[in-house]
Amino acid sequence: MEQTLPFSTWGRWSGRPPNAQATPSPSHYGFKAFLGWDGLVVNEESVDVVDLCRAYMDTVQKESCGQCLPCNLGTQEMTEILQRLSRGEGSSEELQRLRDLAEIVRQTSKCGVGLTGTRPILDALDFFPEEFERALKNGVPQHGKYVARVTAPCTEACPSHLDIPGYVDMIRMGRYGRSLEIVREGCPLPGSIGRTCTRPCEFNCRRTKLDAPIAIKDLKRFADDMLHLGDPEPEPPPPARDESRVAVIGAGPAGLACAYYLGRRGHPATLYEAHSHAGGMAATAIPRFRLPRNILFREIERIEQTGAEIRCNTPISRNISLQNWLEDNGFSAAFVGVGATQSSRMRCEGEDAGYECFMTGLEFLNRIAAGETPLQGDRLVVVGGGNVAMDCSRSALRLGFSEVHLLYRRTQQEMPADAEEFRQAGEEGVEFRYLLQPVRILSDQNGRVVGLECLRMELGEPDDSGRRRPEPIQGSEFVIECDAVIPAIGQTCVVDCVLPDEDQVQLTRWNTMLVDAITQQSDNERIFAGGDCTTGPDTLIGALAAGKRAARHIAQFLETGTCRAEPDELLQSYISELTVFDTAERLPAPGASPRAEPLLSPARERRKDFREVEEGFSQPQALYEASRCLRCYRIAVAAI
Repeated sequence: MEQTLPFSTWGRWSGRPPNAQATPSPSHYGFKAFLGWDGLVVNEESVDVVDLCRAYMDTVQKESCGQCLPCNLGTQEMTEILQRLSRGEGSSEELQRLRDLAEIVRQTSKCGVGLTGTRPILDALDFFPEEFERALKNGVPQHGKYVARVTAPCTEACPSHLDIPGYVDMIRMGRYGRSLEIVREGCPLPGSIGRTCTRPCEFNCRRTKLDAPIAIKDLKRFADDMLHLGDPEPEPPPPARDESRVAVIGAGPAGLACAYYLGRRGHPATLYEAHSHAGGMAATAIPRFRLPRNILFREIERIEQTGAEIRCNTPISRNISLQNWLEDNGFSAAFVGVGATQSSRMRCEGEDAGYECFMTGLEFLNRIAAGETPLQGDRLVVVGGGNVAMDCSRSALRLGFSEVHLLYRRTQQEMPADAEEFRQAGEEGVEFRYLLQPVRILSDQNGRVVGLECLRMELGEPDDSGRRRPEPIQGSEFVIECDAVIPAIGQTCVVDCVLPDEDQVQLTRWNTMLVDAITQQSDNERIFAGGDCTTGPDTLIGALAAGKRAARHIAQFLETGTCRAEPDELLQSYISELTVFDTAERLPAPGASPRAEPLLSPARERRKDFREVEEGFSQPQALYEASRCLRCYRIAVAAI
């Protein structure tokens, strides 16, 4: 018996969903039934729907914050009714009371806990009346086993699944310390991520249906800014659980997160970093005007306080077997967190000629981070459309270039850079030139760059990425005169630099490691990996999330000798397949609360140096912005 019952609009789960073929059944993840914010799916006859509802309402009631009295009292009474029903002590009048309470809570609540939390109970009463009648007479033979998850559209979009409504609500209540604690449950670099995150959460914020999304990233930074000067000393790490040792290869965001969460579980790690300092791309590629180094390094120090040991200037070479190296040095497991540190090629004539004043974007940013002025001149051309290209362009203005031209082969609409970075780059004077493809670098007789020959493009049909493919306009070549050229069109992984063939670790044709999507474990049971070396170039928060997942399963492997996905992780995967943010949802009226924006230094001033350009929220701004959150929690329970 498999029954799928209303989830209000089956883009996900309704009676006869048009896309049922595309949405996996809960049984695909090993679940007997699933009940959530929009309905329920029952896969096996053995599932007792009344007991499933009891377990679900118990979770809902615990999440009710008490600020809406009907929700707080109503969910509590609904839970008590279902408990009595499961014991065979209920009455037919209580079934009607259960229905009435569900409607009252749904119609009077102000946040997602009440607004959606009781809806599946109504569906269960409508579609399984015989189950409730049987419970009235006989109760529930035995309680089943269940796993619960509390999520939200923004939480689901965050790679680390931060409890965003939770930490935003704590800011609204003035409990900044508690807010930061919630953030650190899934993000050990709150000050850094609060400045640099690409904000997938904000694009999945239900507030967009009213006016503008909550400034989630800025609120994260605010919680950190409020406390970092007087941040209490972290609790000492728990004592080591055993003699097992973990090696972390790479002290970038993925490796740092892995070490942090391993330390919190009593498994201190040793990190091996090839560079002179930890931080990875956050330290070497993100300019100081976006991420001041004192913020990043303060957070790295806090990670070290969990028991992590960072050994800089210590590369691990592919000339030795990592498997043998682990054994020789007494490590029980390793996490590989090397990043995408090589630049992609432009496929442009002259890029391998060794011309003076031709430099990749990553090298340019790395040398600036080291305190150098790697290029000088009046006119610079940057090629690319991502965040690295924006960072290069804005950094060049600060180094004294009077003109910076950013070339992109598509149009602004297809440009992958963060909209805020694009806007700030334009304010500072970067000139954007679209539908241009570099074909040849020009140099003088001394081998110094003097220009870039380009070909005009036009957009054709969409390619695999969904963006329209740029196609050349024959005979449209022209030259842009310039003093330097920086290609910033992407990055490639270097994971093979630490993994010789005898380690029995599979690599893809993109030179990334093959690992389990949940456990982060490779074919070699002792080697785990995460971040850019498994996904290709990705975000800092994505790398942090991978490190956190890996830490959980490395600890599991050390403590039990096995490594497997836990039920709560499988439930998370299923919810991700369903999707939580409903793009088709229409709210009844537009909002009237404009989004707060952090203050920026004037463009003409900020391009003079590398001081941080954003000032962050003031306290009144943060309290106002936090009050805009709709607290869109969604609750789900699965029978296992």
